[in-house]
Amino acid sequence: MKIGKSTVPRTAICTSDEHTIVVRGQDLCQDLIGHLSFADYFFLLLTGRRPDAACSAVLNATLVAIAEHGFVPSVQAARMTFAAAPDALQGAVAAGILGCGSVILGASETAGRMFVDVAARADAGTSLDEAATAVLHEWKAAGRAIPGYGHPLHKVRDPRVDRLIAVATDAGADLRYVDIAQAIERAIPSITGKDLRLNVSAAIPAVLLGVGFPVASLRGVPILARTAGLIAHLAEELTQPSGFALSYQATRELAYDGDAPDGFGGVR
Repeated sequence: MKIGKSTVPRTAICTSDEHTIVVRGQDLCQDLIGHLSFADYFFLLLTGRRPDAACSAVLNATLVAIAEHGFVPSVQAARMTFAAAPDALQGAVAAGILGCGSVILGASETAGRMFVDVAARADAGTSLDEAATAVLHEWKAAGRAIPGYGHPLHKVRDPRVDRLIAVATDAGADLRYVDIAQAIERAIPSITGKDLRLNVSAAIPAVLLGVGFPVASLRGVPILARTAGLIAHLAEELTQPSGFALSYQATRELAYDGDAPDGFGGVR
């Protein structure tokens, strides 16, 4: 991102007057409310155009696929924050989202950029398998983990992968990036020595890029989806608290391995 020279703030997303609210050139009340699903509206806000049927189906499917993932670190952070400050729902949601990075929730963007790199090489005349292999060799040489492949639980195949590909196929989406994702999957064992299979973090960009979703905004999909999941967890936290239990369990299992003064009896 470059720092621009403009001294006037500008936006093409929204404006309003006394009678009308305009969003991406359309009347919010007359054209959008009651006419678009939230996922479709998200795409309109992001790109300035309404999604076609294939894009709508795929985007909705990816949001459903990633919204909930159990007691992962982001959920634990949100629940413990909410337990300490139940008057600040927004703070608890923010605590859960702030951990979005290369390990949690951010891998979809990284995988998407890798797929775009493979696509560019294929466009230049390299076969898909050769392009995938070349990119993987570069990632390995740089010591970078391959994003979107391998899963601690789903060893054979993350079940969400096949379902998302099926939705994209049924919707008539362009499957070019699915082919790229699968080419990378085929190449991984010979390069890394590990049989790492596609997981949902690679399936999401594979299907979304094929319906015109911008690669620079891919991380926004799991962030948006997980926000819904966090709100559900925090609603449950009000009636079935786990935040302090999580904190207690962490403390119970804590092992101090630092120095202590003579006679101190608290070291385990």
